[in-house]
Amino acid sequence: MNNKYCVIMAGGIGSRFWPLSRTSFPKQFIDIFGTGHSLLQQTFKRLTKICPPENIMIVTHENYNQLIKDQIPDIPQENILLEPFRRNTAPCIAYASYKIYQKNPNAQIVVAPSDHLILFEDVFCNVINEGLDFVGKNNTLLTLGIKPSRPETGYGYIQLDNTSENTNNSSIAPVKTFTEKPNLELAKVFQQSGEFLWNSGIFLWSAKTILESFKNHLPEIDSLFNSVANCMNTDKEKDAVSEIYAQCKSISIDYGIMEKESNVFVFGADFGWSDLGTWGSLFQHSEKDENNNGTAGDKTLLYDTSNCIVNIAKNKTAVIQGLDDFIIVDTNDTLLICRKQEEQRIKDFVNDLKVKYNLEF
Repeated sequence: MNNKYCVIMAGGIGSRFWPLSRTSFPKQFIDIFGTGHSLLQQTFKRLTKICPPENIMIVTHENYNQLIKDQIPDIPQENILLEPFRRNTAPCIAYASYKIYQKNPNAQIVVAPSDHLILFEDVFCNVINEGLDFVGKNNTLLTLGIKPSRPETGYGYIQLDNTSENTNNSSIAPVKTFTEKPNLELAKVFQQSGEFLWNSGIFLWSAKTILESFKNHLPEIDSLFNSVANCMNTDKEKDAVSEIYAQCKSISIDYGIMEKESNVFVFGADFGWSDLGTWGSLFQHSEKDENNNGTAGDKTLLYDTSNCIVNIAKNKTAVIQGLDDFIIVDTNDTLLICRKQEEQRIKDFVNDLKVKYNLEF
């Protein structure tokens, strides 16, 4: 039996990528780079290099079941884990972990978001295989950390504990602290110190170890899933999970377990990673013209315009003149023009539209 399993978290709504990303069709289902494949499809294909397709689970909101079947038609329905409510990453991971444990108690699991960019897939696969070997031999939780290339304020950071004994892999070290998104001055200190890595949100562990951590640190969630464990992989699973999800609190795996557990390690690596969380992060990885504009759209002309990210719907014609350092996104029904440095306000814009015009996105 193959003990390697992958869990793809695909239930988010990608609100910071509005207006391209909508609740009904969020960014993981969008072909953002024009490659012919959505971010989810790229993630699934990448992970088939780690484990067989039948060992890949996708956890998503029940509203996205058909989208996943449309984009990944070969995946069996039993491998699409449907959440009736959004409860952040801890319940999502508990669900997948219990389901996999019932199939294979010796499973080693990779948990990855569905909407990240990874440029160097061979390096990524080597790191994952090394990491799975590590968690298979050690009772530890492992997260992948990315060596910072700049003082980034949009990512969380992981501080290495360099005082501990080596783990026989110079890239793997115990975690000292997790830090939320810092301001620019602190981000500069983090990068210069050499002790901090970006938190990628990609995790590796054995099924036994993560379930033990749930029992120790999130006993309420663990108790709920344990109560329906025997229903996993049966025709009773959907109803049982729906019943307990209503009682699950919303909490992230980082806050609920990773920041509290004592046996957490980080694998420092560089495989061309970006979480693609914002328009700004997409801009960093977009092809640029001679004026440093990243442009998507069939019929778009730019004059006296520089350092902008421009995304225009395929059936639209756009002429843009005299802008510098802006985000310009035009879909069939919505136009966003926003300074790149103010993009953290996009969520506020969406909320204001909902309140003032009773719109849903």
